[in-house]
Amino acid sequence: MPTRIGHSRPRPGGGADQPQPRGSQRLTLAMLTYRRNAYLEAVLPELVAQARALAPDHEARVLIVDNDPHAGARPVVARAQEALAADQQEAGARLDYVHEPEPGIVAGRNRALDEAADSALLVFIDDDEVPAPGWLEALVSAWSDGGCAAVTGPTPPDFESPPNAWVSASGAFDSWEAPDGAQVRSADTGNLLLDMAVVRRAGLRFDPRYGLTGGEDSLFTRQLTLAGGVIRFAASAVVTKRVPRERATRTWVLQRAYRSGSSWARVRIQTASGSRGALRLAYAARGTAKAARDGLRGAAARLSGRVEAQARHEVSSRGGLGMVVGAFGMRVREYGRPAKGSKKAERS
Repeated sequence: MPTRIGHSRPRPGGGADQPQPRGSQRLTLAMLTYRRNAYLEAVLPELVAQARALAPDHEARVLIVDNDPHAGARPVVARAQEALAADQQEAGARLDYVHEPEPGIVAGRNRALDEAADSALLVFIDDDEVPAPGWLEALVSAWSDGGCAAVTGPTPPDFESPPNAWVSASGAFDSWEAPDGAQVRSADTGNLLLDMAVVRRAGLRFDPRYGLTGGEDSLFTRQLTLAGGVIRFAASAVVTKRVPRERATRTWVLQRAYRSGSSWARVRIQTASGSRGALRLAYAARGTAKAARDGLRGAAARLSGRVEAQARHEVSSRGGLGMVVGAFGMRVREYGRPAKGSKKAERS
């Protein structure tokens, strides 16, 4: 993946490279979950262990935000809480559960922000991710040493079954990469530490309009950097993202590219100054050109049997189509509940 390095900007309330003071800090490690109870049960002990390893410098807790309307994760967390209470060696490792029935990933992320109101730091990890040893400590150390508003790290994939050549070449599951300590312009919330003082001063929340489409993390971190916050990359803060068999397909990858293109255009138009009408036309024209150009290149690569080139161009073309619908304010659903389940474009 290409690196995304930004230019230094002043940090709200201090210089961009001013180190943060060490000392006892409250930290909330939040995992949002929706009907992935087997994943959750497997990862909870590791999350608690990593939170406990930060003592005594940090008072850390693990928070599970259950976005299932039926609160299906509650018994999973209850069993883990009972195991913690019975294990004297784990004393002081706090595990909390909250139920957020409002549908959509944004509702869950904003609930985590609210629950971390008394925390200095909030760390997000997704329920299909497994942290590497030392992940949480690496995020906190990068924040403490780098004087930044946020820290992110690599998210390499762990495929349930080996993907075919087209999926491997598509780049859909490639991890973010940057030099250790580098400043980056945006980040995914699946591996993200936030300085809550900076978030509060900037008045940031996750935008509900992105609740069922994704892209809320791109908008949030873009707004953070536009407010002067610095995001740094911690190369040793690694979480592995599990990729189930049903996602490692050409169909799913192209759907994700279409949604990503739509969100990319919407985020940039929403955060731009000046005439949005002119910008919508410009992004629509850019997306149309991209879709046509790379669509033709993908077709040519397919005829000549060049699978890697075919995958890259087809993904780019589908992303261009997404840019067109996003430029005109259309949302492409990705996280619709089973009862709705639609991925059709709809007006924002």
